[in-house]
Amino acid sequence: MNLRFKHKSPRIELIPLIDIIFLLLVFFIYSMLSMVVYRGIPVTLPAADSIETQKGESLVITIDENGDVFVDKEPTASREILFRLKREYAAFPEKTAIISGHRQSPYRAFVDVLDKVRLAGFQKVSMEATPREADATGR
Repeated sequence: MNLRFKHKSPRIELIPLIDIIFLLLVFFIYSMLSMVVYRGIPVTLPAADSIETQKGESLVITIDENGDVFVDKEPTASREILFRLKREYAAFPEKTAIISGHRQSPYRAFVDVLDKVRLAGFQKVSMEATPREADATGR
């Protein structure tokens, strides 16, 4: 008895491969969206009713309750703030400057930082606040 078998060449199925690639793509997209980098120090923010979320590259300037200023979590002396902001603006002119001030910080410090941000050349400036519902003190 002579049996002859036809040898089929192996083939790669593309449909399961495409499914796996799409699953990996979705996984990486969701993981990138969940990695939010906050560049400020934690402070108790004032509450506001009209809050919008900023997207894109930003430079976070934080003012703590004592009036000390931090640029991207680095303490910065008041005489060095303008130089640091000009350097950041020269490197990334499309960045948004976000001023995050403690609710008890001196108003003088806020105005001083805002003035230096504008002198550095930033055109997009935002102030950070919490939604009124999330405000624990109710003020």
